[in-house]
Amino acid sequence: MAAPATKTVEVSPVAGQRDYKAAVKEAGFAALITFGLCIPIIAWGTRQNMENVLVLDPRWDAVAWAVLIVFVGRLLIVLRKQGAAGRKSMARFLPHGTFAFFQRHSRKFSLFGLGFLVTFPIIAINLAGWGGALKWIDNFGIQILIYVMLGWGLNIVVGLAGLLDLGYVAFYAVGAYSYALLAKNFGLSFWILLPLSGILAAFWGMLLGFPVLRLRGDYLAIVTLAFGEIIRLVLINWVDFSGGYAGISGIPRPTFFGIPFNANDDGFAARFGLEFSPLYRTIFLYYLILALALLTAFVSLRLRRLPVGRAWEALREDEIACRSLGINTTSTKLTAFSIGAMFGGFAGAFFSARQGFISPESFVFMESAIILAIVVLGGMGSLWGCAIAAIVMIGGTELLRELEWLKAIFGNDFDPTKYRMLIFGLAMVLIMIWKPRGLISTREPTAFLKEKKTISADMVQEGHG
Repeated sequence: MAAPATKTVEVSPVAGQRDYKAAVKEAGFAALITFGLCIPIIAWGTRQNMENVLVLDPRWDAVAWAVLIVFVGRLLIVLRKQGAAGRKSMARFLPHGTFAFFQRHSRKFSLFGLGFLVTFPIIAINLAGWGGALKWIDNFGIQILIYVMLGWGLNIVVGLAGLLDLGYVAFYAVGAYSYALLAKNFGLSFWILLPLSGILAAFWGMLLGFPVLRLRGDYLAIVTLAFGEIIRLVLINWVDFSGGYAGISGIPRPTFFGIPFNANDDGFAARFGLEFSPLYRTIFLYYLILALALLTAFVSLRLRRLPVGRAWEALREDEIACRSLGINTTSTKLTAFSIGAMFGGFAGAFFSARQGFISPESFVFMESAIILAIVVLGGMGSLWGCAIAAIVMIGGTELLRELEWLKAIFGNDFDPTKYRMLIFGLAMVLIMIWKPRGLISTREPTAFLKEKKTISADMVQEGHG
């Protein structure tokens, strides 16, 4: 009698069990690719010697660091994926329900944040003194609030209406040049030109909206990107109008109810019996951009609860279903473009008044990419998310300028400014691995029956425009 055939049963790995051999293999493959990419980019640095001859300096230590960082990082990511295979969430560095807790108490956190913003100049002066506070209020406070306002303006177009706009910096430029040209050539005050700049930017937003009424997705992104580049090229080549690459200088600064911030006898300091300091104008500009940012947030929240805001959200989820409900998609798209552009124009006018000088170099595509990254990283449709992402991106970029302490680790020849954006890019990649739908990936519905219920990110089509 023949013996029964034996069957070989393959035992599948237990959910959550880590396969270190596979993880090391994948990490080694990633490190090998990194090594190949580093050879033409990092392995040799170029410089000119005293005889004006190009010299190649080997930098294999930098290549070794890059390969090691990629190997360790990929190894940790793979091991975490394997360990989280049997869990609901792939990556969770915060306790469960952390963001839900913040959303439930959003009003309290909003009041706390508002109080901190109002008292930020006072805190900076007390901690850093009059000399050191200028950097913190200007480079951190004002700069971050400008991008918070720009992020909230683009959030109307991308986050609420679902229209991917890669040329938002064009409206920023329209507002800046509108204020600069009208203020310098006609002597109009800042308070008149601020709303006028927003109106002109909204007009250009409507002009952009008409040609793209039938476009969505990648095609819309290409057209808006082209629009932003057209505006920049016009500013470069129309020298009689915009000054070309030379830009516009001597732009009038805003005044405090007609009182200028200068060292003359009629200046702000002399009028109130204070010692002259440039910090007074910086504090005034800080509260000005804070008021503009809060206005943007207030209008965005109110519009979202109005029929036009609900029409934006319906357009984002499904344009065909939106039309079947009788919603005019033409006016819905135009209002989203024009209102979002208006806030970009406000921010541009403030930027022009703050700098006193503008040129086309301030309105390149990278600015649009940064603003869009703020909206995406923060969570499309979330005001809190945009604000947090702006603080992380803009404030983090400024903080990474202070990397001199790395010389104590890598030697005095190490130049930290060369690796600032590399570290920043790595941080953004880690954020997207941790929260792929943005920092705030859940939101409360605008319209609800009896009670509000938080909508999970998996139940909505955020950004599929």
